[in-house]
Amino acid sequence: MLKDPYIFDMLTFTDQYNERDVEIGLVKHVEKFLVEMGAGFAFMGRQYHIEVSGDDYYIDILMYNAFLHRYLVIELKDTDFMPEYIGKLNFYCSAVDDILCREGDNRTIGLLLCKSKDRIKAEYALRDIQKPIGISDYELGQALPKDFRGSLPTIEEIEKELESDSH
Repeated sequence: MLKDPYIFDMLTFTDQYNERDVEIGLVKHVEKFLVEMGAGFAFMGRQYHIEVSGDDYYIDILMYNAFLHRYLVIELKDTDFMPEYIGKLNFYCSAVDDILCREGDNRTIGLLLCKSKDRIKAEYALRDIQKPIGISDYELGQALPKDFRGSLPTIEEIEKELESDSH
C-alpha cells in the first residue's frame, strides 16, 4: 500500500531545507500531495496535537484513509534514516490508536519519510515491530542552479500574473 519513493515534485528547494519546509510545502500543495498518496486519503492536519500523560506531542502530518478506515501518521525527516526514528513513529501510532480511533477503525499506519534509507538498517529497525509501519524515501523537484535563481519568476509570481490576466 505504501509507495517508495514518494515523488514530491511540486516542492523545490535550494540546497538548504529542513523537514518543516517540506511539511509546509506539502500542506500548501495538499491536493497534489493527496494525489501522490493515493485514493481515499483525507488530510487531518499538520503538527497535529495529541496529549499523552500530560505531555504535548505534535505529529508532523496526520491523514485518514476512508477506504481502509485507518489513520496514517507521517513523520518527516530531512536526514537519512536513523533507527531511533521508528521508536517515535511507533509511539505516535500507539497514541493515535488509543486516543483517536473509534469503533470500526483499523490500526494506525505509520510512514517515515526520510531523504534516504539504508535497506538493511530499515529491516533491522522494523523486524519485531508489530504495527504497520513503513519507511520511504522522498524526492523533491529539482532546484534551479544558483546562477538561474532570481532570473526566473517564482510559481507564485506566475500564478498571480495568470490570475490578473483572467480578470
